[in-house]
Amino acid sequence: MVRTEIQLFLENVPGELGKLANNMFNKGINIDALTIQDASAYVHALFKARGKSLKRVAPAASYGSMQKDSADYALIRLLVDQTDLAIDQLSKEGYLFDIVTVIALEIDNKPGTLAAMAKKFGEEGININYVYGSALPGREKSLFIFSPEDIDAAAKIFKD
Repeated sequence: MVRTEIQLFLENVPGELGKLANNMFNKGINIDALTIQDASAYVHALFKARGKSLKRVAPAASYGSMQKDSADYALIRLLVDQTDLAIDQLSKEGYLFDIVTVIALEIDNKPGTLAAMAKKFGEEGININYVYGSALPGREKSLFIFSPEDIDAAAKIFKD
């Protein structure tokens, strides 16, 4: 299923994730999936990809300071049940964020299922930029989020 992922930067200090989660909670927004990483790896990849088809997240003058300060920030990627409302709320709160189209798949929670999904991407020649997901032990399904280079091609092979 094609979904919209929100990517945002948070200061890498205690309490920031709690503020974000509480902000979503106060608006009745459920967080369906979330991953957090040190922002420096993301910013370095952003610089590397700028010459390709990547949309710019900030004006060129901001890139130097983003790279320098990126270790002080965490990159949050999240899927929510009310994307438009979440975007409005994040804008009101002054968060620096971007939106990206991703593929969210509920897959069987058993050995080999993720391998089969990844194999489909490979067979179609679609590179995966990143993936994150989770499963609860004993549950039948897992949720995995894939960021493919070619979202249209990926969407075609994973129609519901």
